[in-house]
Amino acid sequence: MSNSLFPWQEGVWQQLQQMRTRLPHAILFHGAEGIGKTVFVEQFAQSLLCEQPQADDHACGSCGSCGWFAQYNHPDYRRVRPEILDGDEAVDGDDSEAGDAKKSAKSTKAPSKEIKIDQIRALAGFMNISTHRQGQRVVLLYPAEALNTASANALLKTLEEPPPNTVFLLCSNSLDRLLPTILSRCRKFAMPVPSLVAALAWLQAQGLKEADARSLLAEQGGAPLTAYAQSQSDGRALIDEFLEHLTQPGIDGALKCAEHLQRTPVVELVGWQQRWLYDLFSLKMFGTIRYYPRYEKALAALVARVETGALLRALKTTGERRAIAEHPLAARLFIEEMLLDYAAMFA
Repeated sequence: MSNSLFPWQEGVWQQLQQMRTRLPHAILFHGAEGIGKTVFVEQFAQSLLCEQPQADDHACGSCGSCGWFAQYNHPDYRRVRPEILDGDEAVDGDDSEAGDAKKSAKSTKAPSKEIKIDQIRALAGFMNISTHRQGQRVVLLYPAEALNTASANALLKTLEEPPPNTVFLLCSNSLDRLLPTILSRCRKFAMPVPSLVAALAWLQAQGLKEADARSLLAEQGGAPLTAYAQSQSDGRALIDEFLEHLTQPGIDGALKCAEHLQRTPVVELVGWQQRWLYDLFSLKMFGTIRYYPRYEKALAALVARVETGALLRALKTTGERRAIAEHPLAARLFIEEMLLDYAAMFA
């Protein structure tokens, strides 16, 4: 059998099979980053193309169709994603998987983080030819929020007049970043965050100690794949340095921290601070901490020094910063401004 689902996905798989009797032309799978969505949806795509599906609707893994699928050269399957994911491993993001294309060794241009209009237009030829053995075509597109304005509008036209025998499977980490018109033309299918017990069991099976697994899961909002990726990252020391600065906000510290971390992806720094601010707000209002329980004493000390209104304004500003953090004009200045604003709350 070709079943490589994560343990927490089996129940969700059974829910999905109820759609098979009247399969919609487009399904939008959505949920938190790092929970295994693309692995799950690729399994579903393979099962739709499999010539001998199993009793539980998993693909058999041994027929000709499954063989083609495993090599990413099935004639009725296309995978659309940003260039930056081609040939690499991704975490939802989302999830670890082998790429289907090699980056050109001669290219000096940075791979795009967007799904471009040419990639959507290229589907036209694929959808205008007969399917192999009169079966279905399947298009997998992820992450859907990587569509730029032009490519989103091009995809919308296809979804408005879907070709026969074609199923679009979209994955998204953030529904609020998609066009409402695209949302309205897809059947939504929610992918839940796994339970703490399931996530801990999986991380411990990967070799993590329980205490480390719990801490990483908290920081990553319960997403086990992102937690595992973080455990293997060389940048763990950078996270700790950044969080240590947040425990002792100040102008001098902000400038030094910005200088030292200016090569760290800005979007990651904003995300870490956003979770820190959420914990401050949650601790002040409800007495609970979600993301950084190991910093409970530091958070409690800071909560006593900050007003609720200031926290709400900081959360709003940080959300706005995250929207533009992928392409900052000057990373160091961006980080400096973010940390100086944070320090000002406690002045």
